[in-house]
Amino acid sequence: MSSENAIGVFDSGLGGLSAVKEFLRVLPQEKIIYFGDTGRVPYGTRSRDTIRKYAVQDTNFLLKHNVKMIVAACGTVSSVAGDLLRETLPVPYTGVVNPTAYTAVRVTRNGRIGVIGTAATVNSHSYKLRLQKLEPRVKVYEQACPLFVPLVENGVIDRCDIITMAVVARYLSPLKEQGVDTLILGCTHFPLLREAIHDFMGPNVRLIDSGLETAVYAAKVLGQEKLLCTRFEQPQPEFYVSDTPDGFTSVAGLFLGRNMEHAVTQIDIEAY
Repeated sequence: MSSENAIGVFDSGLGGLSAVKEFLRVLPQEKIIYFGDTGRVPYGTRSRDTIRKYAVQDTNFLLKHNVKMIVAACGTVSSVAGDLLRETLPVPYTGVVNPTAYTAVRVTRNGRIGVIGTAATVNSHSYKLRLQKLEPRVKVYEQACPLFVPLVENGVIDRCDIITMAVVARYLSPLKEQGVDTLILGCTHFPLLREAIHDFMGPNVRLIDSGLETAVYAAKVLGQEKLLCTRFEQPQPEFYVSDTPDGFTSVAGLFLGRNMEHAVTQIDIEAY
């Protein structure tokens, strides 16, 4: 396997682009191939078997591009299919749960950690189990936020938008009442609501971005495996989706935090 090969990143939709943003910052010399399953988003309401099936198809597509590492930039896949992928993939793999949990345990001051994610992520208790394995004394409070993904996918993310504020307050009130000082954004869509979440939770609550933590962890793994790319120029990322690319450019720009000037290719994911 060559260190020049790309890193494959996938998500149920566009949320994983918030992780891609961090990969481009942490590992600027690496080529990124991104697949967003926009035709089947969201994964968070699907059954365990369906999520695992989709995850295998998504990774099969990336493996066709000879990637050197696969990243599930999706809290749902990481929680429900992570063990399957880790055991079966022929290249290094990481999801978002482990890197994020490590950081949350390290930074909490009062040992009260909140976790927000899709229904599938929360019902799997993957973050809670990992956090309490790392530090049995922490108290973990979980909250499913099923409306967050549709808000983000439709660009309803302004911290002053009345709908955004109402949905954030509805979901996060129980966590605020529990006095958490650390909040895991357990879905890569959620960093786009970061400002609204911060406004509601207050300045004393540390927000943990799963995309950033995963990018830092991936860099560590690639270094250990001697797979860090040594090129000097920053290669152009490639983007693939399973539904029409129409409208992808404007929404993707929100996730990436920069103008989206790259071609987007639609593929038939069922072929994998």
